Amino acid sequence: MMGHIHHVNVVRLVGFCAEGFRRALVYEFFPNGSLQDFISSADSKNNFLGWEKLHDIVVGIAKGIEYLHQGCDQRILHFDIKPHNVLLDHNFTPKISDFGLAKLCSKDQSIVSMTTARGTLGYIAPEVFSRNFGIVSYKSDVYSFGMLLLEMVGGRKNIGSSTMNTNEIYYPEWIYNLLEGGDDLRIHIGDDGDGKIPKTLAIVGLWCIQWHPVDRPSMQIVVHMLGGGDNLAMPPNPFVSAGPTTTHASIPARRVELEAIPELE
Repeated sequence: MMGHIHHVNVVRLVGFCAEGFRRALVYEFFPNGSLQDFISSADSKNNFLGWEKLHDIVVGIAKGIEYLHQGCDQRILHFDIKPHNVLLDHNFTPKISDFGLAKLCSKDQSIVSMTTARGTLGYIAPEVFSRNFGIVSYKSDVYSFGMLLLEMVGGRKNIGSSTMNTNEIYYPEWIYNLLEGGDDLRIHIGDDGDGKIPKTLAIVGLWCIQWHPVDRPSMQIVVHMLGGGDNLAMPPNPFVSAGPTTTHASIPARRVELEAIPELE
């Protein structure tokens, strides 16, 4: 399947080796490494690419995920969208990589069966941990993409974002509160704008991390939203106890650690 994928925002499989114990996948070389190297220190002028370039990268990632969900013969669910798995070529064009946790399903199927949680802590959708939040589907990748966006806005790592200090607010919730109150996002802006791009990224990210899958947009809609600018509406607050658009269990007020609920085959 990987050999048939051809998209500007997805890594291209060049070849493979399967000789005895020598097993390897060969991909094109990416001189600029991963996106993680350029968002973990947004206040550093040496590593900060500028918001226009970051916006272009975000749109490229979104189009790449949309292609995996809609453009292939079979729907590919990545299940590990994060900055480390977005590689940058010599022009800083983003390429989605590392399909070790991916699952395939037919184009007319959106629900997948999983017996164990998969992904990277900080980017895993709630329903992957507990089916109380909904079914596992392509919307799980949307959640991970939303966390990636919020990390890009603040240059903060989502890995290990859970805190033992109950007085420390969850970072995405802090972003939501600032936007809702009309406050400055308090991030590095630089010389290339007035903060409109990071605000757009933050709002889209908050739409993507709604607790219940049914409340999240598809990646096709996300691509459209990223070009919406000032026309974007604030999403519902995902950090308060309130039901989604359909009946589900109540939502915890903040991020919690959940045990995976095994499914019956």
